[in-house]
Amino acid sequence: MTGKNLVCGNVTRRAILAGGAAMLATPMLGRRAMAAPTELTMLAWFGHAEPDVVAEFEAENNVKFVPKYYSGGDNMMGLISQSPPGTFDVILSDAEYVQGLNAAGYIEEMDPADYDLADYFPEFQKFPGNWDGDKLFSLITRFGFLGVSYNTDALTEKEVDSYNVYWDPKLQGKVGHYDWHLPNLGQISLLNGNSKPYDIDEAAWEALKAKTLSLRPNVGGFFDYGGTFASLKNGQMLVMAGIGDWITGVLQKSGAKVASHIPQEGGLQFSECFCIGKGTQKYELAKKWIQYITSARGQVKSAQMEAYPCLIPNKKGWELLNQENPAEAKRQGMTFEPGNAMDLIREGRIKFREWPVQQDLETWNDFWTEYKGA
Repeated sequence: MTGKNLVCGNVTRRAILAGGAAMLATPMLGRRAMAAPTELTMLAWFGHAEPDVVAEFEAENNVKFVPKYYSGGDNMMGLISQSPPGTFDVILSDAEYVQGLNAAGYIEEMDPADYDLADYFPEFQKFPGNWDGDKLFSLITRFGFLGVSYNTDALTEKEVDSYNVYWDPKLQGKVGHYDWHLPNLGQISLLNGNSKPYDIDEAAWEALKAKTLSLRPNVGGFFDYGGTFASLKNGQMLVMAGIGDWITGVLQKSGAKVASHIPQEGGLQFSECFCIGKGTQKYELAKKWIQYITSARGQVKSAQMEAYPCLIPNKKGWELLNQENPAEAKRQGMTFEPGNAMDLIREGRIKFREWPVQQDLETWNDFWTEYKGA
């Protein structure tokens, strides 16, 4: 061996080593040079910032969602009220709470021209709660129906064709409540014959309270999101009030013998809407997210969200879902055949869930606390 460099052709050993080091260093330099993802904070129901919904948008826009999940609109309002402006870039709110968010100054105005509202079914193009006059403050992205959710081994669809099933003696200790006053009291209000279940006078309110309290001996528990899943899946509860396919649809996929049914008294509609948080420094990126999730492509992801499925308001989204997953479109009633989800709305069988009209929200909430403790 001499002190000279070993040569392979015209390439020296020193050059080969140097080249190898450069190749090893290049990916590191590339990673350092690549901009870190922009964080976009989201306040939402569980599931909305999970990979099955957001991964595509994150990859295309170099974004990383940072979620804060809540359960129930009252909980959402509490979280926002305790947070400085700009904490949340995008907020998912049930439609009935959007007006409260707007009145409190928690959300930004949105420009209707930025969104493809013409792709929506007409019923959703100027959806109640999204607008204040001609000003847009949120955009509905998904919705679902609330009826009677039940164990199909224990009950038939005929038996659950009225909310009266909750009082069935054989269900003592087997009726569960999703722990939120608006959906539960709304259902019993429909049973009491109130065509506008949230717009009732004091006599009807007293009757609603009395009817609800009479159910208490059959109630086996009040459950949060996770508890509702578990108690229906393991048969601890045979009927669950205040929910619908947004929970039983997920359980069916895992083989649970459960279903949801809209009874003869009608059902309620929950409606989830995206808003832009007041004071955000990322307004344009938040707008881009809402444009994505309300597009046909984003709507198909939303309809099939792993955390809980939902109906979607975008007609082009329905068309795409029928192409990509016709079985799920049929299961949720998003086909263009008679009896679909839009027909239920147009026939008047579905009432929008909303805030109480003739009582304040706190009055309903206080009664719910009383009922739970009875």
